[in-house]
Amino acid sequence: MSTATTSKNPASSPASSSGSGLSFLRVLKSEWIKITTVPSTVILLAITVVVMVGLAALAAWGTAQIVTEFGGGAGSPEAAQAGPPAADSLVPEIPASGLFFGQLLIASLAVVLIASEWGTGMIRSTFSAVPKRIPALLAKNLLIALISFVVGAGAAFISFLVAQPILGSADLTLSLDDDGVLASILNTGTCLALIAVFAMAIGTLLRNTAGGVVTAIGIIFVLPLVVAIVENLADWIPDAARFLPSNAGTQLVTAGPIADGALTQLQGGLVLAAWAAVLLIASLIVTKKRDV
Repeated sequence: MSTATTSKNPASSPASSSGSGLSFLRVLKSEWIKITTVPSTVILLAITVVVMVGLAALAAWGTAQIVTEFGGGAGSPEAAQAGPPAADSLVPEIPASGLFFGQLLIASLAVVLIASEWGTGMIRSTFSAVPKRIPALLAKNLLIALISFVVGAGAAFISFLVAQPILGSADLTLSLDDDGVLASILNTGTCLALIAVFAMAIGTLLRNTAGGVVTAIGIIFVLPLVVAIVENLADWIPDAARFLPSNAGTQLVTAGPIADGALTQLQGGLVLAAWAAVLLIASLIVTKKRDV
């Protein structure tokens, strides 16, 4: 008597030999391992936190010095008469003082994480495991966005704590109950998350670490400086400058009064999200169609 044999239906297999059935959670886990097992990644994230907190502490010290120099305390009669009227308005902005340099570091990290895979050829292994490609890229972007949010919001909150005794020396107070402070702390994380996606998309499009880092930093840091130099050449230039990624990010974390003609927090967030979304979609389309 012969023994009947059965075989599993390939369609019911959790993952086909081509890897097309690989679940998104497994892709996320794989990308998480790749990101967190590289020592330089952890070191750069730690440096980002230290730099952001250090700059916030410096901003708190500078604000306290200004108030003390002009009258010995924010609430004193001398301060009311001689102190700079903008001193108190600077206090809510202190937790996000390190945002600008945080953007540069996170953008550089995001570019390196994706572009280095093309440089080393590891991207072929990644796309062999995930032939559809898009899930792998989405996983990378989701993880770097989440990590950047935690780093940004965490650094801003630590900055808030560090600033307390420094501001207290000048009788200045900073509370989470103050208008815009908590939102500014959380939005610092949101800003870095969007910048990370923006920069990773640049790295994906260029497939070159050096070129990607230079391009991302050029857009975030150099372009606003150039625009500031030439803004008097045409009336439309200052208006257009509001929509640059770094300028929109600055408005997103603003805790004080909004200047006339400037973007609101919501508008700044939407502009930065639009930059990130457009480049992300472009990177997905190009990667799907272009040879590895």
